[in-house]
Amino acid sequence: MSLIEERESLVASGMHLPLMEDFYTIQGEGFHTGTPSYFIRVGGCDVGCHWCDVKESWDAAKHPPTSIEMISERAVETLRSKGCSKIVITGGEPATYNMTPLTELLRKEGFKIHLETSGAYGFSGLWDWICLSPKKTAPPTSEWYQAAHELKVIIYNKNDFKWAEEHAQKVNSHCKLFLQPEWSRRDKMTPEIVEYVMANPQWNISLQTHKYLNIP
Repeated sequence: MSLIEERESLVASGMHLPLMEDFYTIQGEGFHTGTPSYFIRVGGCDVGCHWCDVKESWDAAKHPPTSIEMISERAVETLRSKGCSKIVITGGEPATYNMTPLTELLRKEGFKIHLETSGAYGFSGLWDWICLSPKKTAPPTSEWYQAAHELKVIIYNKNDFKWAEEHAQKVNSHCKLFLQPEWSRRDKMTPEIVEYVMANPQWNISLQTHKYLNIP
């Protein structure tokens, strides 16, 4: 087996992952907004949202395959020093890969593990919280709807409210519902979302507060 084949095999098994970045910050979106969290951003995504604000994560080849042991060690070093236990795995699209090996390793360290996913790929991993953020280009599989703790729908225009309701009908009864304005359209869509949520109180509002705070 060549070095390239070996590397591809390790990524396919979930023992190595294309790590784009990892950092300690404040969760800026959704149910856990405002809480300190360690983010692990995995490279690679072909869902292709035109308004994605992390397009540099799309090409997995630009991000070096990193052993899950090294990823875990970096998380342990930071979180132990901060007294924090929450890890958010995001992307890119983490579910592109087998997330079970990494999440098993992190869980053994006693961390709470959260996921941000479009749900476009098959289910893997051990999760304490799943934020499902469906995208029109690649709808979630049914297992993600049943497992989701939080449904976060990005609102770009008025048509997205109907689309959000279609997804809300598919999630489990305990799933929290959030509408979030697309950042470049926030001035126009935030008032629309406020009006909608006041008329439909099963929904909550999510804002990208990290951008307002100018933090990662």
